Amino acid sequence: MIGARPNNHRANLSAAGGHLDTDGVLARRALELSRTRMWSQLSSTSTTGAPELRRSVAQPSLIAPARRVAAASIAGVQSAFAPAISQQQTWDSYFGAHYGFDERVKSVWDNCGVQSRHHVVDPDADADIASWGTERRMQRFQSEAVSLGLAAARGALAQAGVDVAAVDALTVISSTGYGMPGVDIKLAHELGLRNDTQRLHVGHMGCAGGLSGLAAAADAAAASGQVCLLVSVELASLHIQPASKDFEQVISHAMFSDAASAVAVVPGDRGLRVVDRISHTDPATQDMVRLDVTDHGFRIGLSPQIPAVLRGHVAATVTTLLARNGLRVGEVAGWAVHPGGPAILDVIASELDLPADALKSSRDVLRDHGHCSSATAFVVLEEVRRRAALERGDAVVLMAFGPGMTLYAALLRHC
Repeated sequence: MIGARPNNHRANLSAAGGHLDTDGVLARRALELSRTRMWSQLSSTSTTGAPELRRSVAQPSLIAPARRVAAASIAGVQSAFAPAISQQQTWDSYFGAHYGFDERVKSVWDNCGVQSRHHVVDPDADADIASWGTERRMQRFQSEAVSLGLAAARGALAQAGVDVAAVDALTVISSTGYGMPGVDIKLAHELGLRNDTQRLHVGHMGCAGGLSGLAAAADAAAASGQVCLLVSVELASLHIQPASKDFEQVISHAMFSDAASAVAVVPGDRGLRVVDRISHTDPATQDMVRLDVTDHGFRIGLSPQIPAVLRGHVAATVTTLLARNGLRVGEVAGWAVHPGGPAILDVIASELDLPADALKSSRDVLRDHGHCSSATAFVVLEEVRRRAALERGDAVVLMAFGPGMTLYAALLRHC
């Protein structure tokens, strides 16, 4: 088990001038800056082929990232869910009447890939939720999010063998609630984290927020030796909107679910090493994933064009990530893909030419738990770890999608 450590274990003063350098971070940044300047000078002084060179410089994802000075690994993943409710029950008890028992809306309910999901909202006790103001919804979020987050966090730490006193940094991720003091402070208190534990909140990055938080935690663990705890908590049921036949609104009401997932990230090779990550943003499609703050909570919008957008980017992005680490698609042992919907999973499988069962964990999570926003990718990763019988060195790709529209992916290796 990882126990508490003295606070000065991370950094050393260099002999040359007494500058604080956390395990070579400053040297690595200087190297990256030097590389950037070199490419900039080449692109501005070249007299032939300059347009092509400038295009290359504008695509930093094609250049291998600087080598990390140390490793960071996912040592524990645990999810916690709000009370379960069947998809049919959500229709019979609330949404059927909400939508006037419209058969076109019911068709979305029946074909979105969800059979069961989780709601903190009680269809009977909270029957008037569509009329709630944003303040009331945020107050409910604060109380419900902490209890779910605690359950997930304690499970992830226990799985990783990490004592709560050893946690150096806490990152909380959510797109469905906020306040100050936030859930991060309340979680830190309830967990009993040290008073010098650093906190970070990643907000309103949609379903890809978990991977953004993982990137920050992995950097902290690799460069500074920090033990990091991520907690992603999403309570979409608190944002049921007044009835509308807008298709994007129907999709979100039909799929979204409430859950928390926690990830323990530690220095060294233990569990799943975070090898590399990549992102690709298509600014022309930034309105396809939206969360509009209204007087009645958050209005979540998911465009039906999302699968078509992903079709244009997923293969190039994922193959770039794999190629710069000496891998091909067929050599990946596990795929933990955020299940944004059946059509999205179909596009991923088709564009990457994956075997028929490669995304089974993603499809099963969507079926059994629904769409849990940023927590979902970690729910799927938990399933992949449980099912895949991974061996040392096996590669796993973790993938999610968010506003921008942005595709995020991380390459992990079992160690």
